[in-house]
Amino acid sequence: MTSDVRFGPAGLPIGYKGESNKVCSYIREKCLDAYEYQATYGVRISKQSALKLKENSENNDIRVSMHGPYYINLSSNKDDVVDRSIERLIQSARAAEWMGAYRIVFHPGFYTTYTPDEAMKKLNKAVDRLSEQLESLGIKDYTFAPETTGKKSQLGSLQEIIEICRRHEKFAPTIDFAHLHAREFGLFKDKNDYRKIFGLLEDELDIDILHCHYTHIEYTDKGERRHHVLGEDYGPPLDPLLSEIIDQGWNVTLICETPLRDRDATLMKGEYKTMINSKI
Repeated sequence: MTSDVRFGPAGLPIGYKGESNKVCSYIREKCLDAYEYQATYGVRISKQSALKLKENSENNDIRVSMHGPYYINLSSNKDDVVDRSIERLIQSARAAEWMGAYRIVFHPGFYTTYTPDEAMKKLNKAVDRLSEQLESLGIKDYTFAPETTGKKSQLGSLQEIIEICRRHEKFAPTIDFAHLHAREFGLFKDKNDYRKIFGLLEDELDIDILHCHYTHIEYTDKGERRHHVLGEDYGPPLDPLLSEIIDQGWNVTLICETPLRDRDATLMKGEYKTMINSKI
């Protein structure tokens, strides 16, 4: 049974009006203990503000991660798109180092005109370039966390994310359970379905620390369509996931991506604590 499972919102809490670099104080008041800073439309935080966010997170024992820009496609068939994607990830790594973010989440890319194998080769070459440039710039304190994606047109199946993390240093997975659920048309039905994911990650990557996302999700035959709040009649099911997290004993950070991200993160943590107490 793990003692370090954390819950928090993807982005600023709903209705939060304070300074963004002091948000961790508010998150702690809500009895949450994780926060994913959103740089989804570009890395715009200053070094001074990022350092203040780091201090605020440390004072409140909030684990910070960062979601990098959406405009990243390391497998593009256009070289200028790959170049800009590498630059955005460099900007993300620099800011993550300032703010003390333990993971930099990003969507790897799209297949575009490539087969999945061709797209992966293109991505791996881009990541090699990224790593070389970061080393030359002296940026060292980062861990990229490519995320499982929710659409069939995107590079980011579970096996692809595992392959990326296995091949490259300073990479660890982000498992978005809703994305996997949508990509595989209702993958998760019970605890055993979640157990298979944990088992594969342990076997392939030898990890027991996991960064992950959760929401209820609506999907079509193309995959992800829309996020929904907890309580609406969509999957993946929450309780089997929480039960499996407890049984696995891993250190897990579970970021809530529902439209009511902080409220639902609080509900998720409350359910987790209830389940923990029932096992004591």
